[in-house]
Amino acid sequence: MDIQNIRAFLAVSETASFSRAAERLHLTQPAISKRIQSMEQFLDISLFDRIGKSVQLTEAGQALIPGYRRILDELEESERIISNLRQTTRGHLRFATSHHIGLHRLPAVLRQFAKAYPEVDLELQFMDSEQACQQVLHGDIELGIVTLPTQADERLSLQTVWHDPMHCVVAADHPLAANEKISRKQLLAQPSILPSTGTYTRALINRALQLDEQTSILMETNYLETIKAMVQTGIGWGVIPDSMLDDSLQVIEMKTIKMQRELGVVFHKARTRSSAANALLQLLSKDN
Repeated sequence: MDIQNIRAFLAVSETASFSRAAERLHLTQPAISKRIQSMEQFLDISLFDRIGKSVQLTEAGQALIPGYRRILDELEESERIISNLRQTTRGHLRFATSHHIGLHRLPAVLRQFAKAYPEVDLELQFMDSEQACQQVLHGDIELGIVTLPTQADERLSLQTVWHDPMHCVVAADHPLAANEKISRKQLLAQPSILPSTGTYTRALINRALQLDEQTSILMETNYLETIKAMVQTGIGWGVIPDSMLDDSLQVIEMKTIKMQRELGVVFHKARTRSSAANALLQLLSKDN
């Protein structure tokens, strides 16, 4: 049943007039008559008795009024809910981030978000970037704020928020720290502490430094903070982001080698984003 036909039926029943119903709905009288005729043909019953200029509901017409009014009331309530959702950011937002981004990039953004949108219930999960992308793909979470893959599933959308330069580093008192120029061969001859195999960050390092089976790897970990702590002990070199550098470390400069991760948001192309997700994306876009 067409909603516009129901509106016409109720307008005629309430005004007892086709012409007044037409005025109320800003239609012509023939248009109103056509809609009522369409309903009567669909239901195979007369809804109004037309006696001279008088229009009266039939018994069938009377029986339809309560149900049709409920339909319009529920439709109007749904429209009000959607309108409120457009105007007010509320609800539940389930998203994930990596430990590094959660520690070094997100706190200020989340403080702003919590202050601006107190009616949003945030559910933040910490996980590896690779796992977060899979959960977005499967619909388990709405957003992933992660290290972006260089090659992603075509069903995912990637939005860069932060450029994240990466550097080879050693402890300030490591033997390599005294050398002004270090070759790739010299660096790879030393033990290393690196991100785990299979991570987006490790793939970036592998490509940039051309790591192979001969590379001496003392330890692999998904936590960049652990890599930094181990490098500070002087047992080997590692790769960490620009944001984690301090006086305890010496950057190893190699002219031909540059590494940079892209950090940002992953979401599913086919999923309609919630108002809370859009609000968080807007804040993140201002943070880059």
